[in-house]
Amino acid sequence: MEEFLRYMVRQLVENPDEVLLTHREENDKIIFRLSLRNCDVGRLIGKGGNTINAIRELLNAAGERRGQKVILELSEPGGSWKN
Repeated sequence: MEEFLRYMVRQLVENPDEVLLTHREENDKIIFRLSLRNCDVGRLIGKGGNTINAIRELLNAAGERRGQKVILELSEPGGSWKN
């Protein structure tokens, strides 16, 4: 799931080499934290949030197969996390 997310994000952003993806697992949850440059956050969110919502739906579908909930958080380097 992590490699799939990394691949998708790198295809969508302008600065793929600066994408930082980390994750942690808590009970039945996987929380992915994605740190992007400011100019790439908007690209990943997409118009009206459509792109980020589609990515989250794909992650949730993959998580359901494993019996896990998946959460994706976004941040700019040094910025605050956005759910």
